[in-house]
Amino acid sequence: MTNVTVIGLGAMGLPMATHLTKSFDVKVYDINPVALEKAAAAGAMPASSLEQAADGADVVVLIVRDAAQLESALFGTNGVADALVPGSVVVITSTVGETALVRSADLLATRGILCVDAALSGGPVRAETGDLLIMVGGSPEARSATQPVLDALGSTVCVVGDKVGQGQQLKAVNQLLCGIHTAAAAEALALAHQLGLDLDMVIDVLGAGAAASFMFADRGPRIAQQLRGETPPLRSRLDVIGKDMGIVGDVARERKVSVPLASAAEQLYRMGEAAGLAAEDDSIISTLFAASDK
Repeated sequence: MTNVTVIGLGAMGLPMATHLTKSFDVKVYDINPVALEKAAAAGAMPASSLEQAADGADVVVLIVRDAAQLESALFGTNGVADALVPGSVVVITSTVGETALVRSADLLATRGILCVDAALSGGPVRAETGDLLIMVGGSPEARSATQPVLDALGSTVCVVGDKVGQGQQLKAVNQLLCGIHTAAAAEALALAHQLGLDLDMVIDVLGAGAAASFMFADRGPRIAQQLRGETPPLRSRLDVIGKDMGIVGDVARERKVSVPLASAAEQLYRMGEAAGLAAEDDSIISTLFAASDK
């Protein structure tokens, strides 16, 4: 049986780790003791440090917030890389951008450690059931070693190419659409709210027609709660989508592609962060378009 370690038990990492316990021996690490307790209750073995978590692992799945956290987790003092043996594999699922991922993969390769770029899409609910979309870049050898883990996590595992970083490329395209769709949903529902329309009815009606999208169905109810002055559950932080849209902008500038809609959406998220809303659910941006009932 493959020994799997999951590093990072946030909104995505915790449901992924608990789902993996159904098929593998799983060790987990996070700085949040509550998250560790929840993972342990599902059958995972909590570790007290990164190095302890990675010791003896065949596959390490990393779910961190950004490139700085990725570098620290892998190569910081007593990091993951210090505990892994040649031939083990690190699966990087975080949206960190192609450059950061390739740099980490190259450093791991000097130690004989393989790397798979496995960008995710689908959100926490689908992570709980192993129903994620996974966009994979990596050598055939690395992909083969991690295939059972990827198959457990995703209902759709798409091999983008044989090079790490290619999964990140496709994820950037994915996030461009997600960021724009979320902003568009917030704008549309803010208008509906100001018109005095029942927001639950609006979501049901538009979800049945040509305006429907996954992001509208997913974010719409939370946007409606924000506009009614209620507090929705925290599912996706505003600063995370802001970070992702920054990566989209960097990729577009590097390739000299014009992305005016993505740029406008990114600025909206930046406005929210500047207003002190970084740690809020990203549905909070709807309140920047129109006054809520709070």
